[in-house]
Amino acid sequence: MNEKSHVSLERHLCLVCGLSFDTGGILLDGRLRQRMQRHTVTGWGLCEPHRQLFDEGFVALIECDPERSGVPADQNRMKPEQAWRTGRLVHLKREALARAIDVALAPEVPCVFVEPGVIERLQAVVGPAH
Repeated sequence: MNEKSHVSLERHLCLVCGLSFDTGGILLDGRLRQRMQRHTVTGWGLCEPHRQLFDEGFVALIECDPERSGVPADQNRMKPEQAWRTGRLVHLKREALARAIDVALAPEVPCVFVEPGVIERLQAVVGPAH
């Protein structure tokens, strides 16, 4: 059944895994019109497992296919909604990532999108997971 309502439960999409999760927010149609679905996705965030990893100092490296992602040639940053995820990802401690690459990563950044092959090269440098 697809009943509309004037209230909706807010959800976000996880930047790392792409799954939706409840934020605990309730959305209300300002004119009390029956036009909202039961759940409404309003933005991006981190699901609980990935929030915990971020709080512990990890950064997620998410492998994306640049040809399928649809990023214009003049744009050097990929937006989460543009990312065509391959399904491969790895979490590295922020300090280890800073040693492996020569890019300053802001402390509030939970993840980066990488090209295919980057994860394998980092695993070769860092070594196998324990």
